[in-house]
Amino acid sequence: MDGFSDLNLFTLVARHRNLAAAARDLGVTPPSISKRLAQLERRLGVRLLNRTTRRVSLTPEGELYLANGSRILDELAELEQLVTKSRGEPAGLLRVNASFGFGRRRVAPAVSKFIAHYPAIKIQLHLSDRPVNLQEEGFDLGIRFGDVPDARINARMLLKNRRVVCASPEYVAAFGVPATPNDLTRHACLVLRENESAYGTWHFTRGKKAETIKVDGPLSSNDGSTVLEWALDGRGIAVRSQWETEALVRDGKLVELLKDWALPNADIHAVYLERHQLSAKLRTFVEFLGEELRRN
Repeated sequence: MDGFSDLNLFTLVARHRNLAAAARDLGVTPPSISKRLAQLERRLGVRLLNRTTRRVSLTPEGELYLANGSRILDELAELEQLVTKSRGEPAGLLRVNASFGFGRRRVAPAVSKFIAHYPAIKIQLHLSDRPVNLQEEGFDLGIRFGDVPDARINARMLLKNRRVVCASPEYVAAFGVPATPNDLTRHACLVLRENESAYGTWHFTRGKKAETIKVDGPLSSNDGSTVLEWALDGRGIAVRSQWETEALVRDGKLVELLKDWALPNADIHAVYLERHQLSAKLRTFVEFLGEELRRN
């Protein structure tokens, strides 16, 4: 069992490439991590890591230990799932990644309800301003918007969603309604700076016709919730998701614009690595999350 404990520790350090970050995850001090790694290397008789004051990197032996060790840990997790199935209750740890806005407002409340139903499962919810690499960062599940381009991961639709061009009634009354996407170049647009996408470039389609518009305005942010608040304040036109604008449009706080034009797909998916597709805890959580999101 010490071997499995050391292997878990090593994979955590390899994932973070930083002793302090691994220590925070485990709730221990960096020196204690360093001491255990040194003991592991002495036991194996090889150096697994090259250490600097800020980062660690893997030696060739460390790469070999990580690749085969990760497979062993995956097989152990699958074995535990088979055993826990016999008692009819999924158990274990799930590490979930989601965006800040959607994670706070939709995923976190669903996680709270889920744990009340399945107390044997532990969930670590990590919110970030951009999607993370599930394999490199050690996550079981990611919540993603739009198309899923990576064929190495599985995806399950959680919620149909589309992007909406919108502004406040006060802005529309003061500056008018754009009739075509090109009209947006004469309006104050609220630009979201996120991921690696081109800032201020909005893509529209209508049937076979496509238009790409470079928009601009006095305000931009890397936070979607901030952009939405600016739109509500009448500061300009924004592109936001249906899940966060639908009630505001219904209540008259926002006006949907350019309804005849479509923006890129924003459907919400749960994505997970192929090796996790039979996990009972993962399957149970994804099903619960989808039902909760559709209910709300």
